[in-house]
Amino acid sequence: MSKAGALDLATGLGGKLDKSDVQSAVDKYEKYHVCYGGEEEERKVNYSDMVNKYYDLVTSFYEFGWGESFHFAHRWKGESLRESIKRHEHFLALQLGLKPGQKVLDVGCGIGGPLREIARFSSTSVTGLNNNEYQITRGKELNRVAGMDKTCNFVKADFMKMPFSDNTFDAVYAIEATCHAPDAYGCYKEIYRVLKPGQYFAAYEWCMTDSFDPNNERHQKIKAEIEIGDGLPDIRLTGQCIEALKQAGFEVLWEKDLAAESPVPWYLPLDKTHFSLTSFRLTAIGRFITKNMVKGLEYVGLAPKGSQRVQDFLEKAAEGLVEGGRKEIFTPLYFFLARKPLSGNQ
Repeated sequence: MSKAGALDLATGLGGKLDKSDVQSAVDKYEKYHVCYGGEEEERKVNYSDMVNKYYDLVTSFYEFGWGESFHFAHRWKGESLRESIKRHEHFLALQLGLKPGQKVLDVGCGIGGPLREIARFSSTSVTGLNNNEYQITRGKELNRVAGMDKTCNFVKADFMKMPFSDNTFDAVYAIEATCHAPDAYGCYKEIYRVLKPGQYFAAYEWCMTDSFDPNNERHQKIKAEIEIGDGLPDIRLTGQCIEALKQAGFEVLWEKDLAAESPVPWYLPLDKTHFSLTSFRLTAIGRFITKNMVKGLEYVGLAPKGSQRVQDFLEKAAEGLVEGGRKEIFTPLYFFLARKPLSGNQ
């Protein structure tokens, strides 16, 4: 089970950072972003530091609100958020054609919620790649509690420079993770290298859609809110992802924005007009309660100084995500399935 209580949230805030350093980490993280005068190029050059600081600061909030799987999902009417998230993960496993005993790589695995679900569903051995020490520590603990520490493991590394030999994995997937890469081609090329010839790579990407207008100030503001609230150096267009895959050597078998035909909007859990008991902590009332709880915990010294500011930029991200979803200029559900050719040994 994932941590859920207020004190767990308080003690986890800041991740591996010394609690006295949280406020300065927030200062530095915010300065990377457009809202605070930051530049895209600086975010790309310093992506590892930026993304690490982001996940040190936000992981406890994510776990408190989302549980072990930090991602959105295509959702049917009558389906709970948790059910849709599990089905979203199973869909990925089915698209990859996973078979018992295969060796699979999860690129940017978070604390391993999808990793454990996919491993159970497909009877595979999954390695989670993550560059954040705090998330790996949490993931290992959760693997142990779930009794999966013998079949699933974590490796701390940068997905732009993976510590694996060529042609190591039977399948590779990424769930809303490679959007953190400063360069899609460089990331996909590394995935291509470690994947066995003839095998598959599937991902859900965060992208701006073709409806995004870079000359529209409101569109740019929404994009900037999502970037600061979600630790992104830049948000690519869907077409840029496909072009990067092809340049890396992949055959793209199919691609689709799954948000376009989701009966329940993917952003509904964050929409202030929506209320749900099953995902209460993500609702406007739930977030309001969390905000005031964090304020109180910080005031009495149980949460480090700077915690409220983390909550603030996460709230700003939620607003940007909902508006981006409503305007259909942003999607977190851009799916593709790609294959490394049998002759692929680049």
